[in-house]
This record gives sequence, structure tokens and C-alpha cells, in this order.
Amino acid sequence: MFREGLLVVVSGPSGTGKGTLLSNIKEREKNIRFSVSATTRSPRSGEIDGVNYFFKTHEEFDSMIKNNELVEWVKYCDNFYGTPKKCIEDTIKSGFDCLLEIEVEGALNIKKIYPDCVSIFILPPSFEELRRRIEARGTEKAEVIDKRMDKAIKEMNYVDRYDYVVVNDRIEEAVSSISSILTSEKLKFERNINILESIGIENRSFA
Repeated sequence: MFREGLLVVVSGPSGTGKGTLLSNIKEREKNIRFSVSATTRSPRSGEIDGVNYFFKTHEEFDSMIKNNELVEWVKYCDNFYGTPKKCIEDTIKSGFDCLLEIEVEGALNIKKIYPDCVSIFILPPSFEELRRRIEARGTEKAEVIDKRMDKAIKEMNYVDRYDYVVVNDRIEEAVSSISSILTSEKLKFERNINILESIGIENRSFA
């Protein structure tokens, strides 16, 4: 039976290990496709244009905004990030789950447009561990790290706006938690009405 894919929105402070966690999820859940965001920030070592992000100049990003090609966009730590509309809708309609790794402000905007999306907030085990992870990258100066820590505190104030919370302490446990969330969401009654109707069970039978 055909079922449209889920739109899964994942947020969390920089340094919580979202990238590693979501890469593991993609390996485990073969039905997942990542939505690739557009950004004006420079690529980090190993990142590939069109795979990790669509890396854009400020002029190119402005053009995407004017042409209504983005579902949402935000400014974060002096750079812009946005979500291409077509990528999301094509993925869901083809039956694949579309996973969006996105900042808090953008996630809240997505929830307004797609109220049935599944939102997950990734937390670090502690603030001390969060700083250690950011410092371990070796790619940012102390003042940038301080800015990211301040931003993390502000982001965590919105954790109650999300459907689920996952602490990324042990990667395997966090991956299993997200897999369980996806399975539970797909079994919800409201996501299976068309399947029930196709086998002759009408919605009013459950009134």
C-alpha cells in the first residue's frame, strides 16, 4: 500500500553530533532521503556541494528568496541557510521520508507550513561536552565558539516546541531512538486513513 513519506525536522545546537547521527540513520533507514539546504557559509573540509549543502554566494541566495524557491530561510552566525521547496515536496510525494537538518528558527517556520511534520530536537549530554565537541573540530576561533555556545543556550529554550527529544550521548542509542520515532509515526491512525479505506474500512467506523 502506498504511503506518502514523512517530513522529519531535526534541530539541535552546533556540536551535538547531528551530522554523524543522521548519517547513521540514513544507513539504517533505507527509506530516508536528506533534504539538502542552501547556505552562504563556506564548505568545511570534506563537504561537497549538492550533497552536504548547496553552497551559494549572497547574491545567489538573494535570488532564491526573490524567486520563492525556499520554504524558509534564516540568518545564523553571520550566514544564511534556506530550505529548497521542490526538494521536500518531490521526496515526500515519491514515498520517501524527507529528513531536514535545520536551525530552530527555520524548523518553527517549517512546522507552520507543514503542521504534520515530525520534529526532533537533539541535545548534548551536557554543556561541557558540547563545548569539547566544538573545540575538537579545530576549525573555529575562541570567539566563534563562544558565540555558538550562547546560541546553543538560546536554542534550547525552544525544545518544548518539538515533538521529541533525543540526547546524543551514545550514538547507537540515539540512532535507535530516532528509528523508533519514525516507526511509531508511520503507525499513527491519521497517517493510514487511505490504507484503511482501500481495504474497505471507513473512517466513521472509528467514531
